[in-house]
Amino acid sequence: MNVGILTFHFSDNYGAALQAYALRRWLTEQGHHTSFIDYRPAHIEHGGRLSLPTSPAAFKANLKVAYLALSSFLNRHFGHAGQREKFVRFREHFLGIAGDGAARDNGASLAAAQAFDLIVAGSDQIWSPSQHFGFDPNYFLDFATAFRARKIAYAASFGRDQVSPAEAAQLPRLLHNFDAISVREASGVALVERATGRAATNVPDPTLLHSHYPELTNRAPSGHADPYLFCYALRSPDNIRQTAEQVSRQLACPILSAHNPHRRWAEIGRTVYPDPGEWVALLENARFVVTNSFHGTVFSLLLRKPFIVAGLTGDKATANARALHLLRAVGLEDRFAPAFSASNVEALASQEIDWVDVEQRLADLRHSGNAFLSAQLKAVTP
Repeated sequence: MNVGILTFHFSDNYGAALQAYALRRWLTEQGHHTSFIDYRPAHIEHGGRLSLPTSPAAFKANLKVAYLALSSFLNRHFGHAGQREKFVRFREHFLGIAGDGAARDNGASLAAAQAFDLIVAGSDQIWSPSQHFGFDPNYFLDFATAFRARKIAYAASFGRDQVSPAEAAQLPRLLHNFDAISVREASGVALVERATGRAATNVPDPTLLHSHYPELTNRAPSGHADPYLFCYALRSPDNIRQTAEQVSRQLACPILSAHNPHRRWAEIGRTVYPDPGEWVALLENARFVVTNSFHGTVFSLLLRKPFIVAGLTGDKATANARALHLLRAVGLEDRFAPAFSASNVEALASQEIDWVDVEQRLADLRHSGNAFLSAQLKAVTP
């Protein structure tokens, strides 16, 4: 079959790139021709358009647009050019997407999707309503209403446990296009069922559909022979900095931190600039991992690395839900540190993990994802 995926395949973000790769890899391994719908809306990373500041909410939305536009400008003109090029090459080699997308037409990309037999929306936070744009109907396959293709969502995420009443009121219309819906978090199941009255399936992130990634790690060795702690921080340095520095002292090894183009704080340890494959290799070869990232948590589990998830704090704490949901599913909720505690970090850094139990639980998650996707492939009408 001809399968199309609509997701955040274009972001220079390790988790976004790897979840896109993992879903395409799984579908390709089943014998299907799989490609991405090359839709790259400006509002995701570049801010999009300003609106008339007619209310406090509109004013805040304009601030978000300005912040994203400034971040995009700084990254493009003053960021690490070598890493940007690495992401372009990764997408060419592993996602089948040529170039940086500068010349593509969003409208034409969406219209071309009518050639697919199956369209998969997912995964990642494609259903997360942004402050400045709200829901993007295209990620609910609104553009494909009249297409003959079967339309499903795989491990789509709202990025939060709850949405506002106004946002919830939009969901019945937005979700009606789908023939089947699966979501990444249990909270998403409840949101979908309240909006549609239909059952939704809880499935794992596509990176968990595979137990190993040798095609990435063998091709991109870490290049670091001496022991090191791998740190991957998103959104905030609070908690994760203190945690990483204490574990580094306890294990007597330096910290390597993967570059985050949105970082607005002093680096933690030494910054390195990997592509997504090199990022996995750095994690695989690390002595210990400290992260506040969902996908940092995923690959720590898959690669059997001792780790601590340093929870985001303050108003960013809602973003902890995804990692917490996964940790509960594998029986490792105690590896989550909601705030810095020297005694807790010391205990976790020396505590062994029962990897046999974890791998059985991961296998169960993998089975649920395989079962959902296999059933949807069988349901496609030739």
